Amino acid sequence: MSENKLLNGIVCGAIIGGALTMLDKKTRNAVIHKSRYMGNQIQYYSKNRQELKSTLEDQVTKWKSLYEQFASDATYLSQKVHEVKEITPQVKTLLTDTKEAFAQSKEEYKTIVEPESEENIVKQ
Repeated sequence: MSENKLLNGIVCGAIIGGALTMLDKKTRNAVIHKSRYMGNQIQYYSKNRQELKSTLEDQVTKWKSLYEQFASDATYLSQKVHEVKEITPQVKTLLTDTKEAFAQSKEEYKTIVEPESEENIVKQ
């Protein structure tokens, strides 16, 4: 019973909402214009079915092409993301190794530079 009330409420709400929107003159004119246009299109294509079929085939071809291009792009992006995921640990390791090498070099430079400083102090 409640399902029936829900459906009735939805239908009544749609009818009332549609009627209220028709109070606006611009909306009313737009609906009339669009209805006439659609009626003319239906009449035209009912007489020219081959053209309708051709138009629909063109649209289907266009959407298939768009889908294939999108799928191709998605595959390409997926591959690039996978490559980045593989490269990231390698880059991290490379950066860590480089940091360690600089740290070791810094210590070596200190040992090289410090004795010279001490020699200069002793000579003076």
